[in-house]
Amino acid sequence: MPRRRTSALAAALLALLALLAAGCERAPAAPAAAETAGPREKLGLMTSLPLYWPLGAGVEEIAAGRAPPPWQRVALEAAYAIEPLDSLAPIPGLTPDAPATDPLAGLTRLAVIQPRGLSPADNVALDAWVRGGGRLLLVLDPALTGEYDLALGDPRRPAESALIPPVVARWGLAVRFDEAQDSKIVDTAFGDTYLPLVLAGEVAVTDPSAAACTLAAGGAAARCTVGKGEVTLIADAALFEHHNLAGEGEIHLRRLVAEVLG
Repeated sequence: MPRRRTSALAAALLALLALLAAGCERAPAAPAAAETAGPREKLGLMTSLPLYWPLGAGVEEIAAGRAPPPWQRVALEAAYAIEPLDSLAPIPGLTPDAPATDPLAGLTRLAVIQPRGLSPADNVALDAWVRGGGRLLLVLDPALTGEYDLALGDPRRPAESALIPPVVARWGLAVRFDEAQDSKIVDTAFGDTYLPLVLAGEVAVTDPSAAACTLAAGGAAARCTVGKGEVTLIADAALFEHHNLAGEGEIHLRRLVAEVLG
């Protein structure tokens, strides 16, 4: 009996060690700030900015884990488990009888920051997701101010001027831009936190009946209740581009995202 119990215990320990090893191989390293916290909420992220993958790093470096993550990703992953998204609309299965995959399924928080452009299907899916109760941070900058050492036409180069998706008008909003404004840092308040702006756009409420919207940050942002969900539109991405504006420990970026998404 003792020998049989010892063998069973050894087998159980080996199985546990194998499971832990597999989990370590699959799971990316979490920021130190999140190691002692509970399970992090999921955050869907669609962006053309180098927020998740480091700019200039090769595929081999990224796959091998040798490329350090961008500071924006470190800041966000202190509170959220990020799910990078290339599409917001359901993706058809590989075979006719295979079910579609919904990228927004299971998400209650979403950040769409300077996207390359949303397809008609993306607009429809995003509107339905928000009205169903989703919380959206939408950043659309008419004129990026960050420097990106990439040739024009390089697919890694961020969208320098945001394309305003039709869903914004559906929510009764518009984004305008004054090209004559000074390229200086403008300090504004957003809720209980700080939001620096550089060459920001101006958000206008064009249809008050479409959603319950309130302008913020000197008119560079709007907070709206759309159906059961919430949309925060910010017409400037400077806080996500310039590390020096994010504050010590990226505190301003962290607080802004927490203010918007909770």
